[in-house]
Amino acid sequence: MPPRILVVDAYPREGRQRLADAGGTPAGDLYQHMLERIEPRLEIEICYPADGEAPENRELPDYAGAAWTGSNLSILKPDDPPVARQLDLARGLLASGLPCFGSCFAIQLATVALGGRCGASPRGREFGIARKIRLSREGLTHPLYRAKPEIFDAFTSHADEVVDLPAATRLLASNSWSNVQGASMGPFWAVQYHPEYDLHEVASLCRLRKRELIAQGMFANDAEAQRYSETLEALHRDPSRKDLAESLEVGESLLSEETRTLEIRNWVEAQVMQ
Repeated sequence: MPPRILVVDAYPREGRQRLADAGGTPAGDLYQHMLERIEPRLEIEICYPADGEAPENRELPDYAGAAWTGSNLSILKPDDPPVARQLDLARGLLASGLPCFGSCFAIQLATVALGGRCGASPRGREFGIARKIRLSREGLTHPLYRAKPEIFDAFTSHADEVVDLPAATRLLASNSWSNVQGASMGPFWAVQYHPEYDLHEVASLCRLRKRELIAQGMFANDAEAQRYSETLEALHRDPSRKDLAESLEVGESLLSEETRTLEIRNWVEAQVMQ
């Protein structure tokens, strides 16, 4: 039987619609397509726990692993029903020992589920590209980061961050914006950035988040945000445009899907296909 992977789309229905309206790919679909490219033998199932659609704890052993997406929800509202339902699922997954991987909201969710603490980023939303993420001593030897450069950039969009990791977890990566950019929490490996994103997805999020980004000073006005989004889309259509790559400070490690998604490939190979 092919390994079954549960993809947990952490967006609520309303959030999924807003993302689609901005031209973005639904987070669960984005993960499914990426996992299928990495390992065609995987059998993928998507669930939507924010809407109350998730497997029971007794069903979790039927899966070889779970991959958790980002979300427009805030972990700082743990009693909000769409968040509370996901905390319950995260605790069930952690208790089951099922191998998990997650990005952005997922690292915050796992942190809170295990007793750690999150907060709003003092600098606001880290958006577009997370610069100079550096692997810790443990990150350099952890299988999540096998063959990853010691210092790298990654696509990102987050306003909350991990403040205190739970006990007995391992900090794997940091940068100047958020101290916790990668962590190993038992069977749950997670990153604050988005290895599943490409230039098009970041452009879509720019359109979706432009009011917030203008308010925090990343863009001066609508026209500047629009130019940024259009430049991202143009480079996505033609990755050979070195002039655009230089203007955005986008290196080959972000243009190469194989390099960009290496963490997820490493998780599949080390935890799911073993």
